[in-house]
Amino acid sequence: MHSAARAEYPAALFALFAALPAACAGDADGADGSRESLAVGGQAVIEGIMMRNGSTVSVAVRTGNGDIIALTGPWRSCFNSVLARKRWLRGFPLLVDTLVNGIRALNLSASLAAEAEGESLENRHIALALFGAVGFALLLFVVLPHLLTLGLNVLSLSGEVEDLSFHLWDGLLKFIMFIGYIACISCVPDIRRVFEYHGAEHKTIAAYEQGENPVTAGTAAAFSRLHPRCGTTFLLFVLSLSILLHAALVPAFLSLWTPKSALIKHTVVIVFKLLLMAPISALAYEAIRAAAGIRSFLPGLLARGPGMLLQLLTTREPDYRELEVALVALKEALGDTADAVITTPPYERRNLNDLALPDGGT
Repeated sequence: MHSAARAEYPAALFALFAALPAACAGDADGADGSRESLAVGGQAVIEGIMMRNGSTVSVAVRTGNGDIIALTGPWRSCFNSVLARKRWLRGFPLLVDTLVNGIRALNLSASLAAEAEGESLENRHIALALFGAVGFALLLFVVLPHLLTLGLNVLSLSGEVEDLSFHLWDGLLKFIMFIGYIACISCVPDIRRVFEYHGAEHKTIAAYEQGENPVTAGTAAAFSRLHPRCGTTFLLFVLSLSILLHAALVPAFLSLWTPKSALIKHTVVIVFKLLLMAPISALAYEAIRAAAGIRSFLPGLLARGPGMLLQLLTTREPDYRELEVALVALKEALGDTADAVITTPPYERRNLNDLALPDGGT
């Protein structure tokens, strides 16, 4: 497999966890008129960054020859109904939209990186990376923790699937596996660079939100690489809520119907957990928005602190060139709505919809 596709595989799985900030990026100015109320969001991609501002999305990538290419176009939405934008319902549709746009950005960045290396990244390489990432995520963070907890039950270390202890162990194993996965892929040089771009995204957004003018690579470098709206914070809310809802709803479901076969019983429970991802993600979305808006020190620290600590693993300090790419993505996403000068190096601007993947991919 080509190097760009190899990098895209773990990056695509990382995108499943880090994509939520872009979903939050559709808000208009709040009453205070602050830049932060715009909620610009983004995601690191292969040698670049995707950023969203309302209905506009931009992808900035540094190619192998050192040039920066900016791709700008409309944000794609799979859900256009009014119901999908209602509070307490909007979280899951927004997550799906963000994953669709985020994976598309990963495709485009990997394609550009492959072209710069004189390679051709075909659709089968991209499909293998993306479907493999989704399948591996379900196996690693849903199926495997359940099976391991079942093994602990055999050893009399946890209760049955109807008991609270089963779901506490299941949640703990999910936490351990996620942190272990992030720690392992951070040792891969290509993914370490994705984490550096992740840090660059946070720094440039923070510089803009905190009122810097002009926003430059130098001013952005002074800000923290940690950000309260990061998707890793969202994941902590997902894991925490999943423990609570699984502990309450799985026993309730089994009280209505319990298959006699243990194999069928646990298969049904795993499928039920997958279906619960929709309401869990909806609740987690509202929770991360509420946490990001807390101004009091101690409540804010308690709500955002664990996620900020986790970002120590999912971000790295970016270099000057990576910050430049982040500034290009920010400038293109904001467009005419920017109320500060964003200083960027020269770059090539393209229409996002005009760039097709090899073999007619989209």
